Amino acid sequence: MESSCKYGFVKMDDESFDRLSTFVTREYGIKLPLSKKSMLESRLNKKVKSLGLDSYKTFLDYLFSKEGMQAEVFNVIDLITTNKTDFFREAAHFQFLTQDFLPRYQQEHSCNNINVWSAGCSTGEEPYTLVMALEEYRKRHPELTYSLLASDISVRVIQIAFQGIYTIDRIENIPMEMRRAYFMRSKTDRRLVRVKPQYRNKIEYRRINLMDDQYSVQRENYDMIFCRNVLIYFDKQVQERVLRKFCNHLRHGGLLFLGHSESIMGMNLPLKQVRPTVYQTVV
Repeated sequence: MESSCKYGFVKMDDESFDRLSTFVTREYGIKLPLSKKSMLESRLNKKVKSLGLDSYKTFLDYLFSKEGMQAEVFNVIDLITTNKTDFFREAAHFQFLTQDFLPRYQQEHSCNNINVWSAGCSTGEEPYTLVMALEEYRKRHPELTYSLLASDISVRVIQIAFQGIYTIDRIENIPMEMRRAYFMRSKTDRRLVRVKPQYRNKIEYRRINLMDDQYSVQRENYDMIFCRNVLIYFDKQVQERVLRKFCNHLRHGGLLFLGHSESIMGMNLPLKQVRPTVYQTVV
């Protein structure tokens, strides 16, 4: 039985949890075990009350109506998804990319134009790190050009990434010289910085659901795909389906970067491991 406490907190019954978690897993691949129930309650409580509803049953009835699917489903997914990221997270990936892989790849493929896809870009730290890494590389190899696509399921985090505004503490691990080169201090709030416009404009943003049968990107068009700390929310069967689709969008010899706790072990994929959590396409 659903009930509200004296502070107006709406409790979620097991039937509503099962209904919501089944929908989220089916449509977006995100696993929501029963242990996530209290997290869902806390994140969705304000939304339920803002709609003037007093139970999750009535909330889900509305959410799954034609009107609710158009007006609220993306907002609910935004509230459910977790977006933990940092600039230069798993720094070894960027070192390998610019110090080892790119010089060889340019030479072997006679390729000076690099296409990169940051899938699950969250609030933008990963794609902006890629911009900084590639711009630093271009100081030594000015012939290189690149295009960068950043995608996420969450419209909210894409909007944050597009703005490129962060608190000063978010860039503390970036060397001072790079901070000066790629960020500007807010004139109205000294606690904020913003990525300079010439670097914000390097990135194209798109909303892409990795559960879709086909992605709205060109096949065999990408030299690198970063999808780090996203697959951990999927079960293994879904992980393999997503990774196979990524392989279809990678050029021969291109790289797939996964998160430190993710692996392709036991999967039948045209990939070989070249570094920890870095895989290269093979015929």
